[in-house]
Amino acid sequence: MRRKCVLLLSASLCLMAQTPAPEAAPAAAQLPDAFSWKRLQITGYVDSFYNLNHNHPPGSASQLQALNLTANKWSLSSATASIQSAPAPLGFRVDVGMGRTYDAFWLSEPSHDGWTRQLLNAYVSVKPASWKGVQLDFGKFVTSAGAEVTESHLNWNYSRSLLFAFGPYYHTGLRASVPVGERWTVGGALVTGWNTVRDNNTGKTMGFTSTGNFGKVSIANTYYTGPENTGVNRGWRNFYDSVVTVTPSSRVSMYFNFDAGNNRLPAASSATFWGVAGAGRIAITRNLALAPRLEYYSDRDGFWTGAPNSFHEFTLTAESKLNNNLISRLEFRKDWSSEPFFRRENSPFPARHQTMLVAGVMIVLTPRLFDFTGATGK
Repeated sequence: MRRKCVLLLSASLCLMAQTPAPEAAPAAAQLPDAFSWKRLQITGYVDSFYNLNHNHPPGSASQLQALNLTANKWSLSSATASIQSAPAPLGFRVDVGMGRTYDAFWLSEPSHDGWTRQLLNAYVSVKPASWKGVQLDFGKFVTSAGAEVTESHLNWNYSRSLLFAFGPYYHTGLRASVPVGERWTVGGALVTGWNTVRDNNTGKTMGFTSTGNFGKVSIANTYYTGPENTGVNRGWRNFYDSVVTVTPSSRVSMYFNFDAGNNRLPAASSATFWGVAGAGRIAITRNLALAPRLEYYSDRDGFWTGAPNSFHEFTLTAESKLNNNLISRLEFRKDWSSEPFFRRENSPFPARHQTMLVAGVMIVLTPRLFDFTGATGK
């Protein structure tokens, strides 16, 4: 039954896709200005992949992969339907679906709340005209941190970076954004923590964001701080993320991403982790592009991986588009570790490297406006 649903959704997306969608930068997937309460914007996508892992890991599970977890078989990453209304002054957004992306989000949830498993975003927005651009969102929403986003087709590479894998995925609570002048927007958030709908303690995490757009250069900074240890409010986690995106021409783009964090445990010991990543995108033709990515990540206290380790990762992605509605990618990726880490088939000893060849196919529905007052959608 699940396979039939995916096939039906894929066919529906192909039939409804009509015109190419605009190119999106990886660091910010913006909500389009849609309508008031009388108009709904509906869109969606199907994302599937095959991950050939040359280590053939036991359980067909690739390590250090944030979302495309399965190895050596064709898998559904995400089949998602989205409905939203830009706030005027009230609005909302709901993204619902299934696939490995939703499984990964659910596995990262300490309480494993079943009722939210199929919800990627689910929040209401308030933005009165008298507030001069100030917007409030309340509910579940993807994180503001990172150079990459959850939707594969909005990124340059298919697999997610180590910085994405070891950072927050989503939050639940209240967030605000405030424009400051023509170039800057600042924001704040009060949330249950990292990857939680039901809080794992009674404390709350605070978030602070700033984004600046200077034409060919954009800068985004995010900082989260709060108690994240389960069952207690002692020991705070501090996390800083910075992304600089440069677009020197219409064909060439690049970004630099830096993360640094520290988690203090209740017993007063602490763990520090940090990483850097750089990526580029070169549009060879209108429908063909190459995207290299290189990064380093230090988990020197073993907070994320269970033992002190550091990692290097290199990825090269080739992208081909029939149009912006049908996107395919072929990707080579290699991960290295300073200490043996990667599982191998029929071997009790871990390896220091992992090599993968990933193929991804994405079908994206062009956003459509539906006017339930009788006007024609477009």
